[in-house]
Amino acid sequence: MSVSSEYWLISAPGDKTPQQTYVNLKGRMTGLSPVFQLHIPELKVGTLDTLVGLSDDLGKLDAFVESVTRKLAHYMVDVLEEHQDRIMENLLANGQELSNFVTKFQWDTAKYPIKQSLRNLTEIISKQVNQIEHDLKTKSSAFNTIRGNLATLERKKTGSLLTRNLGELVQKDDFVLDSEYLTTQLVVVPRLVHEDNEHGLFTVTLFKKVVDEFKHHAREKKFLVRDFVYDEQALEAGKNEITKLESDKKKQFGPLVRWLRVNFSDCFIAWIHVKALRVFVESVLRYGLPVNFQAMLLQPSKKTHKRIKDALNSCYQHLDNQGFSSTMHDTQNLDIPGLSLPQQEYYPYVFYQIKLDLLER
Repeated sequence: MSVSSEYWLISAPGDKTPQQTYVNLKGRMTGLSPVFQLHIPELKVGTLDTLVGLSDDLGKLDAFVESVTRKLAHYMVDVLEEHQDRIMENLLANGQELSNFVTKFQWDTAKYPIKQSLRNLTEIISKQVNQIEHDLKTKSSAFNTIRGNLATLERKKTGSLLTRNLGELVQKDDFVLDSEYLTTQLVVVPRLVHEDNEHGLFTVTLFKKVVDEFKHHAREKKFLVRDFVYDEQALEAGKNEITKLESDKKKQFGPLVRWLRVNFSDCFIAWIHVKALRVFVESVLRYGLPVNFQAMLLQPSKKTHKRIKDALNSCYQHLDNQGFSSTMHDTQNLDIPGLSLPQQEYYPYVFYQIKLDLLER
């Protein structure tokens, strides 16, 4: 993600026009932060009751869509494995870097028609992202099963002699086969048919009737008699299973990465539309009708956080007609329509964060 991965999405009432509000704030932010306009179309306002209900619902939808977007980003990293250099090219929004998409946001009227009510738009996004989450669970489960089974078989090829598949270490000539009385046992002896760093593997040919007694004495010496039957058909089947799993993984890899790329883009775009809906609803509840506000994006750095907050407070303190401080921590008894921020923090302007650190856990 971008090094500067946090944006502040705010809105303030239009002075004479929304454009003038943008120009004024841009002047106040000189040397502190770039300021971008967030263009929100003329949406259907609806009733006050609808807006108040949507304020809460959109807050929940915001958190949900962000969580699914992060899941997609994390799984992309997981799936790409050794191709980590390809992560960023697959985490784009409409082919753009995320920061570029956010700062140049344009409402997608094809996906989210502005003639629809705010409630319908919310439900469209909710249904879309719920489907993406469902499909992600299905696809990731199928791919993880193949990958897990393959990893298990590969571990058996390379692990300790105590646990690994012995089929690739022995040959037919190492065994007495098809004997009525004799059998060959494979014995793992702590540090010789084969050796690893800790153990040696020996063949011991003995009478079948004394196998149990031999195993008992072997355990006393801390030797492990492996349960192994030389079966060429079974060994070949094991090799074929690995080949098939490798083939299945390869076949699923490309389509899965493409699906993740497309749906990450769709989910991220949906998330920013939710942010736009939240700003619209909160601004109407805060500033009233007719609709006259400007949504704007700031790009703070860690060094400028406090100075930007102070500048915003100075610029918009007059909006707080009840005289509450923007850094007030006790707002539990306040009944402010449309206020869906955490109760410990209130600003006289509409404020949301957009954090693009989507690869962070």
